[in-house]
Amino acid sequence: MNKIYPDAKAAVAGVKDGMTLLFGGFGLCGIPENSIAAIRDTGIKNLTCVSNNAGVDGFGLGQLLEKRMIKKMVSSYVGENELFEKLYLSGELEVEFTPQGTLAEKLRAGGAGIPAFFTPTGVGTKVAEGKEVREINGRKYVLEHAITGDFAFVKAWKADKFGNLIFRKTSRNFSPNTATAGKITVAEVEEIVEIGELDPENIHVPGAYVQRIYAAKFEKRIENLTLSPDPA
Repeated sequence: MNKIYPDAKAAVAGVKDGMTLLFGGFGLCGIPENSIAAIRDTGIKNLTCVSNNAGVDGFGLGQLLEKRMIKKMVSSYVGENELFEKLYLSGELEVEFTPQGTLAEKLRAGGAGIPAFFTPTGVGTKVAEGKEVREINGRKYVLEHAITGDFAFVKAWKADKFGNLIFRKTSRNFSPNTATAGKITVAEVEEIVEIGELDPENIHVPGAYVQRIYAAKFEKRIENLTLSPDPA
């Protein structure tokens, strides 16, 4: 099975209106920026997007918000995107806020085939409203359901031709969990190597979870650039 695609446009083929799409990344670190841009160019609508946040205005998932392609966001943070806030407050965008750890576990559970799990996070808050709460060993837990998607998109450092993935430093973030939870997982990478060149001990996502890979160039934009004063 050839998993290598020529470019982002080919790799996102099959994404349709109304689908649930999962995206790795934290802030702008490790986001699948080329796949997002290719999805933007399709013009599809009514997407449910699952990501820690929605990029920033004009970059990352912010581009899909600008084109009103997203119907619902499942995320844990919105503070860097003014349009996200505006669309939510105006009722144009449905938002399901989820604690970061719970979001990571929802994705991990989805990839592992676990339909739901109990967590103490959110008990007694709005997060728990409408959900089952159960007491176990004297402590209350809220039932959270797993997340899976029609497509999952991640950005990795290296892949081999089978799709085994290695992430670099903090760009790993949500991506391993995200990659396992998609029916079709697309990985954009900085380098594709031959099978056998990656150290098996260093592989973060087995290629069995990855259906499409392509090599791309990355802007790697910095979300908030802070410079120290010049000592001179």
